[in-house]
Amino acid sequence: MDFSAARKWVTFFAGILCAVIIADRIANMIVAFTGITGPVQLVAGFVLYAVLFFGVLYAIEKLLGIEFFGFGRS
Repeated sequence: MDFSAARKWVTFFAGILCAVIIADRIANMIVAFTGITGPVQLVAGFVLYAVLFFGVLYAIEKLLGIEFFGFGRS
């Protein structure tokens, strides 16, 4: 049985899940710390979450040597 494809998918989803959880926690902490409320909180939280999500994905790629989306390929 070929487990390499299954391991790639499990690694992919586990990495994405970790990035989602880490980015969400950090973004919520920063928004709560700054005291932003109302519609600005929604926009600031979303933008901050997006930046942190891709930053965490990049960090996971560099630290663990895995590639999620293949953007680094030539």
